[in-house]
Amino acid sequence: MDVARIFENNRKWVEEKLKEDTRYFVSLAEGQNPEFLYIGCSDSRVTAEELMGVRPGQAFVYRNIANMVSNNDLSAQSVVSYAVTHLKVNHIVVCGHYYCTGIKAAMQSADLGILNPWLRNVRDVYRLHKTELNSISDEEERYKRLVELNVQEQCINVIKTADVQKAFKECNLRIHGWVFDIGTGKLIDLKIETDKIMNEITEIYRII
Repeated sequence: MDVARIFENNRKWVEEKLKEDTRYFVSLAEGQNPEFLYIGCSDSRVTAEELMGVRPGQAFVYRNIANMVSNNDLSAQSVVSYAVTHLKVNHIVVCGHYYCTGIKAAMQSADLGILNPWLRNVRDVYRLHKTELNSISDEEERYKRLVELNVQEQCINVIKTADVQKAFKECNLRIHGWVFDIGTGKLIDLKIETDKIMNEITEIYRII
């Protein structure tokens, strides 16, 4: 797509929004009050607002390769802290997707240069669930299961943070793990049991 086309699309979009509501952009400029923090993958085929059906201002969005919430990634930790402490979101969603090239790359025995330390986090998830994953003979099904397990582990990483633990006690913050099936367009709820996980990790990871 030509870059000039982008600006033309933007102009048309502005016109359409102003026809619907002359104060649309004035309202946006007044601030945000999102209910959701959405942590997803940077994959160009997956857009948070479209798959959730939400409008600007309803979801605070953070994306990276393979929807990771690494405990030593200051960017991810800052986003979680800001969303919980300042925006007071009610829900945190970690959303992975099938056919994720980041997950696929982590399953290969290959030197991927600068991506190595990042994808090592995914490989750690594989190591934690090696017995289950190796028991799946079909490669595509094993790949999809790793996508799901990675979402689960990133939800656990979210729960490990002090801000989330505090909000969980004070305002019943909820954590959700979803998978977007690109082949069907459907969202799959992995039904992450926040209370159960919190109880299981309390002995080691409790901060508050």
